[in-house]
Amino acid sequence: MSSHHIVREKQEPALLVLSMDTFDEEMLGQLLEWSPTVICTIDTAEKLNALEIKVDWIISDNDTADLQSDVKLVPVGEDGATVSALKYLVQNNYPSVNVVVDDFEPGNFELYADKINLVVFKGSQKIYPVNSGFSKWKPANEFIELLSQPTSLNTSGLEALGSNRYKTTHDGFFTLQFEPSFLFIAEDLE
Repeated sequence: MSSHHIVREKQEPALLVLSMDTFDEEMLGQLLEWSPTVICTIDTAEKLNALEIKVDWIISDNDTADLQSDVKLVPVGEDGATVSALKYLVQNNYPSVNVVVDDFEPGNFELYADKINLVVFKGSQKIYPVNSGFSKWKPANEFIELLSQPTSLNTSGLEALGSNRYKTTHDGFFTLQFEPSFLFIAEDLE
């Protein structure tokens, strides 16, 4: 017996590939598994094209007709490629996006953290915004890094290691209470 799944447009997170020099191709394959809308820069479009990955949108002010057929352009605004792409996704009602980057700059994502479900993959880290009161189950001895500096912070289930790095103390939930309203955390990918 076989099963057939119909994936509706925008049901799966869009995939925004800003740079991928430090990203594992196998993990990229997992992010592409359900055929998301693929948005990228012109530089990453050439790399994705070499991997025979279909691109839907390119963040560029230049015509890219010779790269792939049926590719649309997202113009680069004054805030740069990242903000232009996120603005496009929010305006077009995408509920979520996976972003692949080599360097994470929180300022590029802060305005969109409450507008779209955002997960950023940087090398071997998974980065996402969390609200105060965030709680998640993890096995013992897993690492968490806070990428934003909260003005106040209370944790449970975590041991501070310094430099905003923490380790889970046991199998179970860890919790973060903090000011301001959200911050970015990073987990190591297994």
